Amino acid sequence: MRKLKVLMINGSPRSKGNTYTALHEMEQIFTKEHMETEILHVGNQDIRGCIACSFCKKTGKCVFADLVNETARLFEQCDGLVLASPVYYASANATLIAFLDRLFYSTGFDKSMKVGASVVVARRGGLSAAFDELNKYFTISGMPVASSQYWNSIHGAEPGEALQDAEGLQTMRVLAENMSFLMKSIALGKDKYGLPQKEPWRPMNFIR
Repeated sequence: MRKLKVLMINGSPRSKGNTYTALHEMEQIFTKEHMETEILHVGNQDIRGCIACSFCKKTGKCVFADLVNETARLFEQCDGLVLASPVYYASANATLIAFLDRLFYSTGFDKSMKVGASVVVARRGGLSAAFDELNKYFTISGMPVASSQYWNSIHGAEPGEALQDAEGLQTMRVLAENMSFLMKSIALGKDKYGLPQKEPWRPMNFIR
């Protein structure tokens, strides 16, 4: 079997904060499972939102030449995608959301059976709302969602505090183990059975 690849997106403005701590805990498991990993720091970038210009439908890339287009190739090549964000007002970081809106919309390649996992970090509350928000990118794209022993969350405010959340760290490790198993199983299934057949898409507008 070829070496599987995991792309990990750090949506925190802090490159080495608690969100990175969660990703690094997962990264160690992926390395143990002989997977290739890359952590991409997005949360400190100047990324604007989608302007619904449809340029990407004509050219296959976003009209704005920034990290979104640079990430598209990595996204296409990966077998698993981890989205991690701090929680602001029960939502993910707005920079990350702008990045993901444009990344998912502008990339026309088939994302089916790439395994997705979202990770959220907060001082206290708002975790489940942000967790649900990130998972929607996977479920609209035919991507199986990896789970853990609890919702994929970890607590901490100041950098380094997440290291004190023993259950949260364990949740990250279990998540990475489960995600590794899913990616390996899907890779084997692709070789033996191929991908599921798709019906032609039948979009419907509610306003006629």
